[in-house]
Amino acid sequence: MTTLADAQALVVADGLDLAAVDLIVEEALGEDLGGRGVLPPGTGAGVDVTSVATVEAAAEARADFVVRRPGTPAGLSVAAYALVKVCEPAGPVDVELTRRDGDRVEAGDVVLTVRANARALLRAERVALNLLTLMSGVATATRTWVDALAGSGTRVRDSRKTVPGLRVLQKYAVRVAGGVNHRMSLVDAALIKDNHVVAAGGVVAAFEAVRAAFPEVWVQVEVTSAEQARAVVDAGARDVLLDNMDPAQMTAVVTELKGRATFEASGGLTLADAVSVAATGVDYVAVGAITHSAPILDIACEFLGKSADVE
Repeated sequence: MTTLADAQALVVADGLDLAAVDLIVEEALGEDLGGRGVLPPGTGAGVDVTSVATVEAAAEARADFVVRRPGTPAGLSVAAYALVKVCEPAGPVDVELTRRDGDRVEAGDVVLTVRANARALLRAERVALNLLTLMSGVATATRTWVDALAGSGTRVRDSRKTVPGLRVLQKYAVRVAGGVNHRMSLVDAALIKDNHVVAAGGVVAAFEAVRAAFPEVWVQVEVTSAEQARAVVDAGARDVLLDNMDPAQMTAVVTELKGRATFEASGGLTLADAVSVAATGVDYVAVGAITHSAPILDIACEFLGKSADVE
């Protein structure tokens, strides 16, 4: 049997913050059960009206989570946690993860199997699927970039362009697919962009202001020209973002300043650009689309009915 403590251990083993995952799952369950203004009073809020009406209270069931197209799963421990959190109060629950986050899967592969009280399972499945398919979509999009950049030495980085409230899950999905996380928030690292440059009176002035105010914080500086890149590296910058430069411009900057800083290409990059951008010698490509525009990975919950029918 899988206990809530077991499910919590899976989340922690994946390097995810348990409190953050629990908050996300609780909010999602609240949406499905009529919380936070989703339903008006008197409409059965708090009860899965369909399952209560159609499924015997003591019925048990098994369900398989089946991939519908090739991709990379992420969030299996999160899905397991949601399932156990809902199902354990209704009786014994058993969750088996048949694949691992970051695996390459094909259509028809089963990534998770669960046995539990049927009503509870039906109540939990959509929350588990919503989180799993979203995270797996991010992982699949990231893996596409990782594959496109293979052998070049250039790695794909994410951004803060994430679904509000789900950043911790989306950035985890990037990691398990081979991508690199940028800063998690406005607090843990600085990124000097054009508006900061204008406010400070120049790119070097902005860099020096951040370094003076927060000397322990890592600073990345966005530049739009070779002159700006040269100036900030001379000032001590060690992480430079080359914004909307063409391959020739990036090659010139990286060649001149190689070894003095790491360089990231950014600005509406697509997979079609991957090879040419990597050829410039940049260390990273920043791709907001792997989080803000990634389609879900289609995964279905195939409900197999009463356990006695499927043994």
